[in-house]
This record gives sequence, C-alpha cells and structure tokens, in this order.
Amino acid sequence: MTESTEWTELERRLELEDLFDELYETELEDDLLISQKVREVYKGARPPQMDRRLYFRELLRLQFELIKLQDWVEATGEKVCVVFEGRDSAGKGGVIKRIMQRLNPRICRVVALSKPTEQERTQWYFQRYVSYLPAAGEIVLFDRSWYNRAGVERVMGFASQEQVSEFMQDAPEFERMITRSGIRLVKYWFSITDEEQQLRFLMRIHDPMKQWKLSPMDLQSRVRWEDYTKAKEEMFRATNIPEAPWYVVEANDKRRARLNCIAHLLDLIPYHEIPKETVELPHRVFNSNYERGELPRELYVPERY
Repeated sequence: MTESTEWTELERRLELEDLFDELYETELEDDLLISQKVREVYKGARPPQMDRRLYFRELLRLQFELIKLQDWVEATGEKVCVVFEGRDSAGKGGVIKRIMQRLNPRICRVVALSKPTEQERTQWYFQRYVSYLPAAGEIVLFDRSWYNRAGVERVMGFASQEQVSEFMQDAPEFERMITRSGIRLVKYWFSITDEEQQLRFLMRIHDPMKQWKLSPMDLQSRVRWEDYTKAKEEMFRATNIPEAPWYVVEANDKRRARLNCIAHLLDLIPYHEIPKETVELPHRVFNSNYERGELPRELYVPERY
C-alpha cells in the first residue's frame, strides 16, 4: 500500500468516525427535538442551512489544518489568544468545541470564567484574565472575556457608567500590551438576528437537553436586545484597533459560521507543517516468568452493554 493510499484510507476512517458522532449531535442540535408549537411558529423562518455532508467534509479538512497549527505553535513557542464574543446563543461554544475536538488540551485550552469573586471585584479589572493568557507554545480560547464589562455588566447594571467608560479607554491599551508581549490576539464577534436568537431560545426552552443553557440572564437579554445592540456598537467604536481588530462572524447558519471562523483563523496565522520523525512501535518485552494477577471482581464496572 502506497503512502498516498494509506493517507486516503486514514482520512476515510476519520471521516466516518466524525460522521457517526457529529451527525448524531447535529441531529439533536437542529430540528428533531423542537416542539410542534415551535415548528409551526417558525415554519419557513430559517433560510436553508448548509448541506450536512459538505459541512462534515470541510470541517474535517479544517481540523487537519488546526492540528498543523497546533504543532507549529508548540514547535515555535508562539502564543495565540482567541476571544469569542457575541449575544447569548450566537454559537460561540459550538465553534470552540469544533476547534478543540481533535487538539491536545495541554496545548490548546478553553477559558470560560464565572462571575468574579468578592476578592476579584476589588482587583484591577483585567487582573483575573492575565493569568489565563497563553505562555509560549499555547493556544487559549476565551469563551467570553474581559468584554463582559462592555456587554452584560453594562446592560444589566453590574458596572457603573464610570467603570464602563474607564474600560473603553483601558481595553485598547491592555490589548496593545498583550500584542507587544508577543501574543497573537484575535477577537471574534458572532452575530445573529433578533429572530434567530428568539428561535434558539425557544429551542432551549422546549429541549430538555438544552434547558441548562438558558439562564435568567439569557431571558433578560431578549428583553434588552436593543440595549445590547447599542452597547456592542459603542464597544466596537472604542476597541476596534489595528493591533487587535474585531472580526464579525455571520452566525445565523451554525455550520457556515463554524467553518468560516476556523478558516479565517487559520488564514490569519502564518503556520506551516512541522516535519515529524518517523514513529515506530517498539516490540513488547516478554518475561516467561511473569503471570498476570487476578483482581477481585467487585473492582470491575458491571458490563451492562
């Protein structure tokens, strides 16, 4: 079997694996668990979604490239930080999951911080984020970030107008410091329409597997849609800087959004494939005097399947 044939066979097996697990997941994510009531209300409201087979094929290709990016970051000591922002249910978690799916979590990690502690509230606002920034050879994905202050904290009244104004002035300087230190900082905003967010929230309400995603804060974000829009526009004006520009991902179609975002991220970074040494499986050492011991049966998990 030639190297080319071996690679084709490997790609085929991986694609089948990907199709089995993600096809099932995507089925759950899309329309199978939407109630009939939601179907009737939103019949025809969504444009046609991207073809599933094309989506899987392109996702697998991009994930191969992400592995090359990971190897390059590790080999060169690069530092990559990617910020994912957007309205609730915009699809940030979905693209992060697909980026992480085949990567080494020791090299690429996700940061999703909860609300600050009492101690953190007394610190410099950016302080708790600094320790999560990437070291050499790391990729860090922020599932929401310091931009909480410009969004939810502002709209929900958790930050004063003075604190928000201070943030708008400080954030560009903070990000310039980050980039001067050698970190590649990329910022994505996932954009969805009012109607699409309402549909996704209704799906969460009527889907027992997604109800955990819906918080009281999410419900308030529906009420305050226009306030969030105004906050986003002001945030863009103040923090869209040459050293760390914002990139908007059109996210009404989840599949296209994931592919477009990953492809764009790969285009931004001048990675290349790192040559690897040939790996050979060593021979197992056999000891004729060794006998494998028997463990008590109660230590084993019952075989129910």
